[in-house]
Amino acid sequence: MKDLNVRIGDHYIKFVWIEEKIFNLLTKQFTPFNGNPFLDMTITIHKGSELPFTSYDVYIQNHSNIIEFIRADYKINVDYAYKSAQILAHSDLALKHAIMNLYSSFIVYKNWGILLHSSCVLENDGAHIFTGHSGAGKSTAAKLSAPRPLLSDEATIIKIDKDRILAYDSPFRSELYGHAPVSNIKLLSIDLLHQSLSIKRNRVDKSSALLALFDKVFYWPSNKEETKRILTMLRFLVEQVDIYDLYFQKNNQFWEMIS
Repeated sequence: MKDLNVRIGDHYIKFVWIEEKIFNLLTKQFTPFNGNPFLDMTITIHKGSELPFTSYDVYIQNHSNIIEFIRADYKINVDYAYKSAQILAHSDLALKHAIMNLYSSFIVYKNWGILLHSSCVLENDGAHIFTGHSGAGKSTAAKLSAPRPLLSDEATIIKIDKDRILAYDSPFRSELYGHAPVSNIKLLSIDLLHQSLSIKRNRVDKSSALLALFDKVFYWPSNKEETKRILTMLRFLVEQVDIYDLYFQKNNQFWEMIS
């Protein structure tokens, strides 16, 4: 058995595995942490079983002492305190998705924050998020924002407190791998993307913003209480962070509306 300690957000996770090739996958996505921190969760990884990917649908079962999340290409068992989990994955991509969604469920359970389907860019001592429906242009906005540093290009880690909202350097990336020059920074705005022939940016009211963001959270609703936690955190988020509809062309001129 081999293991690797990493930090994601404010949390220390230990990965344990047997297969040698797991190490290369984990170190590509996560930065090893040297030290002996208090561990928030231990994840044991197994590969070579389950079926190929067929859909994003996840089936959830609650047992006496574990929660089971099952997708065609992976299965996750995690205890109710989110201290210990096991992942069985069919492929590298399945493993990546399993870890990402497990972490999302973990931070919701802890009432710490959310993982938002979005890209996130550093500018003017703060972070700006771009999100929207599938195909809206999250990755495009991230690429067009160069040379500004990225916190994420697929899934942004957001810590939500009553008095502050922070965006974190995210290891959950799809194409634009790398690391931001800061581990976390104040979130200044969220833009809901719309590809358009014109460029404009309109403020979104708080109720509409909450509804628009809810289905962008990476999360499997395993019970009503945790769904309430997401809604509560999103209410804090839209109270403190300005949300906009951003209409943009496929060039970087939209930054003139933001900066």
